[in-house]
Amino acid sequence: MSFSNAVSKNKISYDAVTISLHWITAALVIFLFGSAETWGFFERGGALRHELQLLHVSCGILLLPVVLFRVVWRFAHRGDLPPAAAGVQELLAKGTHLTLYALLVAQVTLGFLYRWAQGEDFGFFGLFSLPRIIDIDATWAHSIREFHNDVAWIIVALAGFHALAVLYHHYFLKDRLWARMIPSVNGDAP
Repeated sequence: MSFSNAVSKNKISYDAVTISLHWITAALVIFLFGSAETWGFFERGGALRHELQLLHVSCGILLLPVVLFRVVWRFAHRGDLPPAAAGVQELLAKGTHLTLYALLVAQVTLGFLYRWAQGEDFGFFGLFSLPRIIDIDATWAHSIREFHNDVAWIIVALAGFHALAVLYHHYFLKDRLWARMIPSVNGDAP
């Protein structure tokens, strides 16, 4: 059964929680990547660079519960919509999603480890600071930072692949796959 046949019998949009989690995750990833790639243009030790780094850390902390809740929600609601494709395309889609979830958890973990290795304050939007759970030798900071950076680029590349796949579905397959993550008025139409 093609996706277009399946949608005529079922709603085509995910629920509001799934859609919200998807777009919150996307916004956080874009901001985190963009901020990390941007602060190098600001004066080292300057207030603007420091504030951008603190905001990056806070958003990184926020990403952890968002991703964890998203994974739990996804597995609890995995049968809500029919698969968008079959065969190899379905395996690629599922593999991409699982890989993105794993990379996001790994990325946040690396961010925590890097901050602890730096020995710097680990604050959340100025509201509170996270305690140091483990001691990490400061000599590991550079390696952790490099790995954190590499994983960020992999996430962005994989998310870009994900976006290109959605565009392929929209423009070439014309199967309205994009409508799944677009909020709708009645939940059944894009």
